[in-house]
Amino acid sequence: MVDRTIREDRERLTLRPQATFAQGAGNRAISEEADDVRTCFERDRDRIVHSTAFRRLAGKTQVHVYPSDHQRTRLTHALEVAQVATSIARTAGLNPTLAEAIALGHDCGHGPGGHASEEAFDAFLPEGYEHGPWGADVVLAGLNLCVETLDGIRNHSWSRPAPGTPEGEVVSWADRIAYSAHDLEDAVHAGIVADSDLPAEVADVCGRSRRAQLNTFVRAVSRCIVEQGEIAMPAAEAAALASLREFNYERIYVRPASLIQSRAVIEVLRALVEYYLEHPDLIPGSLSPSGEESIRAAVGYVAGMTDRYAFEQAVAELGWDRTRLPQGVDRHV
Repeated sequence: MVDRTIREDRERLTLRPQATFAQGAGNRAISEEADDVRTCFERDRDRIVHSTAFRRLAGKTQVHVYPSDHQRTRLTHALEVAQVATSIARTAGLNPTLAEAIALGHDCGHGPGGHASEEAFDAFLPEGYEHGPWGADVVLAGLNLCVETLDGIRNHSWSRPAPGTPEGEVVSWADRIAYSAHDLEDAVHAGIVADSDLPAEVADVCGRSRRAQLNTFVRAVSRCIVEQGEIAMPAAEAAALASLREFNYERIYVRPASLIQSRAVIEVLRALVEYYLEHPDLIPGSLSPSGEESIRAAVGYVAGMTDRYAFEQAVAELGWDRTRLPQGVDRHV
């Protein structure tokens, strides 16, 4: 049997010295016995995949509320980030299992309705609501994940401090690469933009298709790690990725229909949090919290909802007319 100890030995023989190596039961808040078959990061990956929070990503917005069968959800985005991250990690001699675990869990703290949920929940928490820390410190806290995995999840966003492991840094790049290419592809399929709209100076570097863009950016990061020993991207590719992301913001994320959608999401979610603050007995598993605990319980309950469940609750519990709810991309192109 190729058990845990054999695979740990293989990591030390095949990965570069800067990689993060699995060791026994792993560095966890609560000590555990080591698994005889799986490494500590393999156990983290498995725990995330089997978690309720991960399954609910299938019903949460990536960009478009009520996506069609061909548009990304938070779940498909997480899987695609994992694919990009493990491709880079394997090529560069880093730990692909840790990168995969971080990538699969990186968005588990997202609320319904996309990034608008963070603005909605900001109003209730003194420190604000960030999906990375919320995912690591609240949503996935009960899984007793390794500190390296939690650090990568907590700090994957570029607005956060840099992750403490090279695999966490890889996931930060993989996230930006994946959503830049995939959000553009979704918008093209939805008729919001055409791939020919992408500026020539960007397309000349990374191409106009998702396949060409991923190929360019994945190889660029891998090459930097191998040749320079740093997790970065050469200047030309980094500029192209930044320009692609800027194009997406201007033409997709903040177009008028998206802003209408975001305002509707914020209105729904804030109303739901206020409702559950007034009715804490309706929060499953609630032990009648008070003060700040009641606020976090209400935010946590609404943040855990899928898009459809949240919007249905607005109709069922708040009596909202459905015309007030966020509409799908087919209604607001």
